[in-house]
Amino acid sequence: MAEMVDFPSNGIDARGYLALPDSGSGPGVIVIQEWWGLDSGIKQMADRLAAAGFVALVPDLYHGELAAHDEMDKASELMTHLPADRAARDMSGAVDFLSDHSTTTGIGIGVMGFCMGGMLTFILAANRPDKVKAAVPFYGFPQGDMQPDYSKIQAVIRGHMAENDDFFPPSLAKQLEAELQSLGKDATLAVYPGSGHAFMAPHNALGTRDQALYDQIWPEATSFLREQLG
Repeated sequence: MAEMVDFPSNGIDARGYLALPDSGSGPGVIVIQEWWGLDSGIKQMADRLAAAGFVALVPDLYHGELAAHDEMDKASELMTHLPADRAARDMSGAVDFLSDHSTTTGIGIGVMGFCMGGMLTFILAANRPDKVKAAVPFYGFPQGDMQPDYSKIQAVIRGHMAENDDFFPPSLAKQLEAELQSLGKDATLAVYPGSGHAFMAPHNALGTRDQALYDQIWPEATSFLREQLG
């Protein structure tokens, strides 16, 4: 079952897509959108998490705005103009909503994000170490001025990056992995040979979807979340 829900975000209402497992309850996972917005692709990933037994919530960080999969310029503009403080508040509000939801079980909240959402996964883990216990970023991580205080992260991180990626170069991913490990964090950022950016995307907007890689990584990612969240 899935529905749109409202939740508080620093004094205002935010919205998100909530997908529930058939069992009616399970560990909670925040799913963070790509630069397209709250589209069918990210909803499908939330539905897949629900099918695997998780309670998945995708906060609508663009507040209703969307870019079609052939509108990369619009998607880039939406991402560029996303207010960072509003996104942080909405993600934090989503964590509180999911943590307090009657269907959520386990010892903490997981976060899974893709592309822009992969980058924001690190930021949310740093902003909410009190709740976020597991993080699964896909082909995205903070760069430049967007980087948070990584020392605050308490979550175990298992990242999945692309080898052929002009947006998020694998060499910088490995540098970040080394930095996190130097801070004593349990973090690995795997880079998959031959893969391209958005290799997990259901919509295949960039023509880089890799079904074999998806089939390999998805059960690993869901098992990891289950192990960390209980």
